[in-house]
Amino acid sequence: MMRPKKIWANLAVKDVKRTMEFYTTLGFKLNGGHNNGKELASFLVGDNDFVVHFFRNDLLKKAIEGELADLSKGNEIIFTLWSDSKAEVNAWAEEVRLAGGTLFSRPAEFGEGYYGFVFADPDGHKWNVFHMQNEL
Repeated sequence: MMRPKKIWANLAVKDVKRTMEFYTTLGFKLNGGHNNGKELASFLVGDNDFVVHFFRNDLLKKAIEGELADLSKGNEIIFTLWSDSKAEVNAWAEEVRLAGGTLFSRPAEFGEGYYGFVFADPDGHKWNVFHMQNEL
């Protein structure tokens, strides 16, 4: 029986340096010596240091021995980032816009006690910034 001890995400990007600049501008924490700016940008996200690697397209395509998702035609996944308040959600929206991300929605209420927005990084990877009135 499999018993995974850790999970992380591996995503493809066209320009690793641009990706590194985008996420460091948003305050994401670089993942130690894993970053070289040419082949890989790696970040630790959240209190539990969830690892997100952004590999250059050709390297990830070779590793998976298959085609990459065309993000202009759909979503591969959407990551959700927890926010402590509505004000923080609003601040994130402005930071994402200034860093060059694409806002798919403006911060707004959706459902009872929910507030957030959706954005994409320069390569089209989707993220949801989310505040819930009653914590999980």
